[in-house]
Amino acid sequence: MANFLLVHGAWHGAWCWRDVTRALVLAGHRAHAVTLTGVGERSHLMSPLITLETHIQDVLGALDAEELAPAVLVVHSYAGMLGTAVADRRSADLSHLVYVDAVVPRPGESWSSTHAAATREARLAAAAASPDYSFPAPDPVVFGLADEDHAWVTRHQTPHPGHTYQATLDFDPERVAITPRTFVSCTMPTLGTIDAIRPRVVDPKFWGGSWLPGSRVIELPTGHDPMVSAPQALTRILLDCI
Repeated sequence: MANFLLVHGAWHGAWCWRDVTRALVLAGHRAHAVTLTGVGERSHLMSPLITLETHIQDVLGALDAEELAPAVLVVHSYAGMLGTAVADRRSADLSHLVYVDAVVPRPGESWSSTHAAATREARLAAAAASPDYSFPAPDPVVFGLADEDHAWVTRHQTPHPGHTYQATLDFDPERVAITPRTFVSCTMPTLGTIDAIRPRVVDPKFWGGSWLPGSRVIELPTGHDPMVSAPQALTRILLDCI
C-alpha cells in the first residue's frame, strides 16, 4: 500500500481530485487531497496575509497530520512551487514527486517568473483592485474542458491569493533531486503558462545538471486539468510511481 498526497493548482481545491482519489483508494492505497488556504471550501479564509509559505505549510501540515510519510507527492500547476519546497525541506518523507503539468522553478524564481508580461500585469492589477488581494480564475476552456467538465470546474473555481504569485522560492536543486521525479506533460491542448517549463524538464543542464538523473517525462494527450479530463489515465501514471 502506498500513500498519496494530492495538491491542486491555482483556483482549485481538493474537489478537483475526486475521481483520482477514488481510483487510488479502490486500487488499495491511501490518498489524501489537501485544500490550500483561501480557496475551495476554505475560500472563507481568503486574506491578503496568505503567502507562498502559508501554502507550503498547508502541504507539510497535511503530510504530518495524515501520517502519510513516505508519500507520493502529486502537485498540479502552481503547486509545483509547493512540491519543490517540500522536497527541499523533507525529502526523507517523500518516495516520489509528481509534477502534473506543473511549475518547475529555478532557485530564486516565482510562479510568475516564466509568464508573459501581459499575464503578470493582468493578474497583479486584478489582485490590487480586489479587497482581499486575490485574482479571479480563468475560463476553464483554457484547460481544454468542455460540456459537463467545463461546467463543474466553473462552478467550483475560486479566486487565488495574490501574494503567492510573485513570491520567490529558494531551494537546493541537488537536495530536491534526491526524490525521484515524474513530469506529466499535458499536450492536448497545452497551457501557455506551462509551455516555458516543458523545455526545462528535458534539458540536461537544468538545475545545474541535477534534474535529469532520477526524473522522467510522460506525455498525456489531454488538457491542463487531467484529474478532471483524464482521471483514469492520470491514475495509471501515479500508480506507476510506486
